[in-house]
Amino acid sequence: MTTESGTGEDANGALGTTGPEAVTAQAATAEGAAPPKAGRREWIGLAVLALPTLLLSMDLSVLYLAVPHLSADLAPSGAQLLWIMDIYGFLMAGFLVMMGTLGDRIGRRRLLLAGACAFGAASALAAFSTSPEMLIVTRALLGIAGATLAPSTLALLRTMFHDPKQRTAAIGVWTVCFSAGSVLGPLAGGALLAHFWWGSVFLLGIPVMLLLLVAGPMLLPEHRNPGAGRIDFVSAVMSVVAVLAVIYGMKDIATHGLGAASTLSIVGGLAVGAAFVVRQRRLDDPLLDLGLFSTPRFGPALGIMGLAVLVMSGTLFFVAQYLQLVRGLSPLEAGLWMVPMALGVVAGAITTGNIIKKVRPPVIMGSGLLVSCGAFALLSQMSVDSPIALFVAGVFCMSFGVSPVMILGLELAVGSAPPERAGAASSVAETIQEFALGLGVAVIGSIGTAVYRSELKGELPADVPADAARAAEDTLGGAVHSAADLADGTGDTLLSLARSAFTEGLQTAATLCAVLVVLGSLVAFTVLRGMGGPGGHQDQDGAEKAEAAP
Repeated sequence: MTTESGTGEDANGALGTTGPEAVTAQAATAEGAAPPKAGRREWIGLAVLALPTLLLSMDLSVLYLAVPHLSADLAPSGAQLLWIMDIYGFLMAGFLVMMGTLGDRIGRRRLLLAGACAFGAASALAAFSTSPEMLIVTRALLGIAGATLAPSTLALLRTMFHDPKQRTAAIGVWTVCFSAGSVLGPLAGGALLAHFWWGSVFLLGIPVMLLLLVAGPMLLPEHRNPGAGRIDFVSAVMSVVAVLAVIYGMKDIATHGLGAASTLSIVGGLAVGAAFVVRQRRLDDPLLDLGLFSTPRFGPALGIMGLAVLVMSGTLFFVAQYLQLVRGLSPLEAGLWMVPMALGVVAGAITTGNIIKKVRPPVIMGSGLLVSCGAFALLSQMSVDSPIALFVAGVFCMSFGVSPVMILGLELAVGSAPPERAGAASSVAETIQEFALGLGVAVIGSIGTAVYRSELKGELPADVPADAARAAEDTLGGAVHSAADLADGTGDTLLSLARSAFTEGLQTAATLCAVLVVLGSLVAFTVLRGMGGPGGHQDQDGAEKAEAAP
């Protein structure tokens, strides 16, 4: 394993976590011996890394409840409000590849701590923004700072945990935090908004980043690839443009449907992405090492993981609206009913850690997708007045089933990469996650929305005004607002029809997701068959041979 050099640190790095131990781990791997176990420092370090991971995903959703408050205070236009909500995720996704590779070059801990400083400062500025333009800029800075944090946290796990079972558990904790953050964001936002002003939702990041800055140098190892060349800034710009253009197009499709702007954005992004790939093949020191995809596990594992994220994000698009606009729950009540989804991720992670030594990763991943298929079958039976227990069972089983897929997909991908390229592998994995998040909303959301519009358009009574009908056909939220302005009988009829139509869209989306996860499970059982896990997840015969070897 390559260790840090020329940075003024001692030979042992942070508390001896690099240097001699890294050499020992490399030697043990080369000789076929068992890799060293992580100690107390590594597990405490994992806790330090888990907090910013949780915070990064919380920041994607923490503003949901704050929108009415900041709208009253800052009075943003409709376009400005969309940018306030979306620019954080856009820029974090756009800068992931560049920042992951940068961490391999300058040191992952160094980049992590620099990102913590930037994230804390941007959080303070966002909290006290005085205009929509200032909030948009500070949210953009938060996204760029988040891109420095996200790949470093995952790549450092590859450096800290050499034992495959321990690394699976560590990546499970990382996945739980990343998945649970999006559910906990509205809950945290609702609790703060009950007592403080809208800017308080951003102040959550400051104590977490201060803890990271204090504990990081003591607990986290430094690691970089001293043989890496200089960063090609043209490639960096191309990677950002390609990712931003494609994700913007996906978001636009989910919001407004397929149009010229969204199509041009996606086609242009794909064209820049293709040029980026061609450029990487020609450079001596590429920004993204395409050799990662030559590893048999890397591409298939990330593809299946991306499918799991896609179906989950596509379902979430409908679930949040179903609870609030169909069942009439408040945002905070809806967030509480979504807690079982986070619990399902935790339960799936614990189960994966307990069975990984006995069951091979492809079998766990394929079985998890089949469990989620059953969950989607439950959700496809949801109606306007279905028992809430049916919803809870569906979302719990869905997250329980996809949790091991996300954990083992990440481990198979990141664990199969050489340690000096773990940052690049982590950034690719997280970029695929972001793409899958956007694609799930765009594809699954668009199909379900098309069903909603088709069902509603054929059922609207003639006494509904034309402008109210257009608003209702656009979104379920538009239908709810329009119904409130109509006479009781007409408004109630419109609302009932809209809720039934939306539920039809949810049922269609859940059915589509069930088909996709069945196909994904077939890929897991066939394409990943025989691959085992990275660096030590073997079948039983392989484990016995390893124990018998001198």
